[in-house]
Amino acid sequence: MVKLMHTLTDHGDDVNCCAFSSSLLATCSLDKTIRLYSLSDFTELPHSPLKFHTYAVHCCCFSPSGHILASCSTDGTTVLWSTQNGQTLAVMEQPGGSPVRVCRFSPDSTCLASGAADGTVVLWNVQSYKLYRCGSVKDGSLMACAFSPNGNLFVTGSSCGDLTVWDDKMRCLHSEKAHDLGITCCDFSSQPVSDGEQGHEFFRLASCGQDCQVKIWVVSFSHVLGFELKHKSTLSGHSAPVLSCAFSHDGQMLVSGSVDKSVMIYDTNTQNVLHTLTQHTRYVTTCAFAPSTLLLATGSMDKTVNIWQFDLETHCQARSIEDQLKHFTEDWSEEDVSMWLCAQGLKDLVGIFKMNNIDGKELLSLTKESLADELKIGPGSLIFLCIWFCLFLTLYKWNHTTRGLLCLASWHVFRFIHIVSCVSTPFLFMTTIPLYEFITFCISILQLMKLGLFHLLAIMNNVAMNNLLSFCVSINVHFSWVDN
Repeated sequence: MVKLMHTLTDHGDDVNCCAFSSSLLATCSLDKTIRLYSLSDFTELPHSPLKFHTYAVHCCCFSPSGHILASCSTDGTTVLWSTQNGQTLAVMEQPGGSPVRVCRFSPDSTCLASGAADGTVVLWNVQSYKLYRCGSVKDGSLMACAFSPNGNLFVTGSSCGDLTVWDDKMRCLHSEKAHDLGITCCDFSSQPVSDGEQGHEFFRLASCGQDCQVKIWVVSFSHVLGFELKHKSTLSGHSAPVLSCAFSHDGQMLVSGSVDKSVMIYDTNTQNVLHTLTQHTRYVTTCAFAPSTLLLATGSMDKTVNIWQFDLETHCQARSIEDQLKHFTEDWSEEDVSMWLCAQGLKDLVGIFKMNNIDGKELLSLTKESLADELKIGPGSLIFLCIWFCLFLTLYKWNHTTRGLLCLASWHVFRFIHIVSCVSTPFLFMTTIPLYEFITFCISILQLMKLGLFHLLAIMNNVAMNNLLSFCVSINVHFSWVDN
């Protein structure tokens, strides 16, 4: 459940942006001011509002430490403020004096990016307040900007709908049309996603635009593999242009605000809508999650900022299914583990597990080495147990219909592999297995391949894998690794 905690009504015109630090909330407006509030009681600080800009303030953001606040305006300037006393630290003028639409700090606070209406993007040195690098997009105004959590790259979005990726040396790595009619906002999730195969880390990127859509992308960049941007999914819950989007600090929720006056909160893993908030009476222009508390701020052209609080149940809903399942398994007793082994057809292992006092926490910490060395479980049982438990932790990502199909198919496959792992040559492999097991295996392996889970079989031992590949070649089956 999400409840409205507080409504701020101090601005005299449209609220354009809001941002959190660990202890403060900043808001900026068409009324040319920036306001600072304490998160403890939402009272305005004594040195607020901050006044310098001569035209509308479009964007504000905190440095990672929270000690500096940046704001940018139609007046062509980006201003740095001290959050402790409200003093102006620096005024940085955009080359050409074009209205500045967006500003963002790099994760290490060394740089500040500012994007302008003429398409220029500038990296400023935060220590010297000097221009460090400058670039520009081909067409349109810059409306959005976000740094990757590791600081290796940043992304800009334009009014022409182009998503452009830059490295930290201001070199353009990639540009593509992401949204028809223009991009309005983009944001990186601070939590990396592993590919599960090579151990490489990727980052989720959300973008939204005038096409009424929110899109999720996966971004990777390394000097070894180079750069890659993949579109993963599209969220189409809004009925009008989407003006803002933001990830929660743990990456489990995504919020968006729209011209349809609504705020939608998604679970980033299932992409289900957790909540739809309809408190605002005009366009929702901005939304932001607090970094360390379960708070959400939404701002609107109705001149208000609403502060929302999530209860623990909602937050748990948005946690990854794997984390929830892992937490559940940690609470298992030794008897629960025994019952689970029996349910998986591993009754012969119950005595070994009981002898070693394996409960839920111990079960989650088991490795291939500990199973073989400490529990003395042979290779055949080792393969069967490891693979089946891995699938057990994975299956809960899928809906009930798919889960049933996977359970049935994988059971036959793993039973087959369990037998195969005990033989040493392809000849014995083909002559030892009953015909009905062989046919069932053929059907089941094709089902798993179709569902993109074939890569789970990569954790089998070398003998079983070689036999399986020999079998696949013999029936001319071609498969490709499928990205989750």
